[in-house]
Order: sequence, then structure tokens, then C-alpha cells
Amino acid sequence: MADIIDGKSAAAQVVEGVKKSAAALGAHGIKPGLAVVIVGEDPASQVYVANKSRTAKECGFHSVQHTLAAETSEAELVALVEKLNADPDIHGILVQLPLPAHIDAGKIIQTIAPDKDVDGFHFINVGKLATGELDTALVPCTPAGSMLLIEKRHGKDLSGLSAVVVGRSNIVGKPMASLLLAANATVTIAHSRTKDLPALCRTADILVGAVGRPEMIKGDWVKPGATVIDVGINRVPAPDKGEGKSRLVGDVEFASAERNAGAITPVPGGVGPMTIAMLMANTLVSAYRHAGLEYRGL
Repeated sequence: MADIIDGKSAAAQVVEGVKKSAAALGAHGIKPGLAVVIVGEDPASQVYVANKSRTAKECGFHSVQHTLAAETSEAELVALVEKLNADPDIHGILVQLPLPAHIDAGKIIQTIAPDKDVDGFHFINVGKLATGELDTALVPCTPAGSMLLIEKRHGKDLSGLSAVVVGRSNIVGKPMASLLLAANATVTIAHSRTKDLPALCRTADILVGAVGRPEMIKGDWVKPGATVIDVGINRVPAPDKGEGKSRLVGDVEFASAERNAGAITPVPGGVGPMTIAMLMANTLVSAYRHAGLEYRGL
């Protein structure tokens, strides 16, 4: 049976490190500032934003939340982001996605100042990551958290290891591949049009599921002893729990994959907790950079 990779414990360690580094920054009279913007009343987004704001306060950050009505115009949202760009007390800006249909999410993301883009979605941060400029980039939180879990298992140098990333999204798949490449892994990005996907997955020493399809990756797709990182969060019906009930599952069929893998992340409790922890880490990094101070890591 595989070792279960405890994302909650790893995330707690990251948050503790952020707290200590934030306190050290306080000696210079600087408090990391995170502004979270939510438009509309999407229930899942409300939960995510509440968790982010709570963790920011736990880390000792200056935490600001802007909750806007669903009918807020694109121009009004742009104006708010530009105001936050100019605010010296704010080091990280996060606009919660999805946005209402009448607002161009891409335009909003590109309006955020790259050095305050703690989601790592601005083209400048995307370009820095793709070209290996990790020292000055802000890296998307979910891939960054996934890499920390991989490093705990394999160390920072992945030379000689084969990695397969199933999924090519701009949010997870592509940045995940860039991080694995930067760590010297041999990387393949697979997707819906990949020929014989199961056979390709069986070549992976590190297998990352980031495709958004419940339990698509089966246990016999997993190379014996592989490290499996399941990024998927899918809600599926759970009639055994009662009428109308549901449960969370990943992109990997956990029960069967656990029998082959050397290590595997569960859903929930794996990659998920790392995402918010890395958001705090990115905000801290941004605050150090704005202060002209060297950040030595968690």
C-alpha cells in the first residue's frame, strides 16, 4: 500500500513558516497585505474566500476583502484593481474566479500588477515560469504546492525521473510541467487527445492528475512505486450517504491507485490545503520584494 501524502500537515508547516517570516518582516515596520476581491454570490467562491481571509489573518497579514455585487461592471472592477495596484499596504491581489459572464476574466487578470499577482496568472509571471526565471516569478499556488509535496518525497532535484502531467490547463497543467522541468524531471504533458493515455501514465515515476474528470486515472495506469499527485476536486453523487448527498473525489481512482503507488495524495486533504498555504507564501514573497529585502524561503 502507498504512503499517504498528508497535505494538511504540509500546509500547516508552510503557514507556520509564513507566520515566522511575516513576524520578522514586522521588525522592519512592514505587514504583508492581501486583498481578495469577490464578485457575486457563488457559494463555493464564498467558502474559498472566507478560508483565504481567515488564513491571512492567522498569518498576521493585513487582510482586506472586497465583496462586490454580481451586477458590478467590468469598468468598476478594473478601477478597484488599479486602486489596489497603487496601494503600498497591499502586496498581493487575488480576484476570485469565476467572474460573472459580463466581465472578461482575462482582462481583469492582466490588470493586476505582476508583482502583486499572487495567483501567478499574469502573462509576465507565466512567461517567467516558462523560461525558468523562478527567482523573480510568482508561481501559481496549486502547482507550487504540488511541487512542495513532490520535493518532500524526492528532494529538489528530480534528475532521472519521468513525470507525466495529465491536463494542459493554464492554471495547473502547464505551470506544473514548467516546475517539473525546472527541477530536471523528464516531462510529458498528456491530455484528451493523447494516444494510449494509460500506457503513457505507466511510464511515470511522478504522475500528476489535473484533468478535472472524476476518477479518470485508474489504478492499473499507475507504475508500481510511482508518486501520484491528484489535483482534481470533483463532487459526485453519494447515494449511500442519503438522497441528494455527494462526496469529493479526485481525478485518480484512489482505492485502486493506492495499491500500485509508492505515495499518493488523498482527496480531500492532499493538494487542496496546499493551495491556500502557497497563496500566503506568495503574498509574503511579494511583501519582501516590495521592501527590497531578500527572502530566504520557508
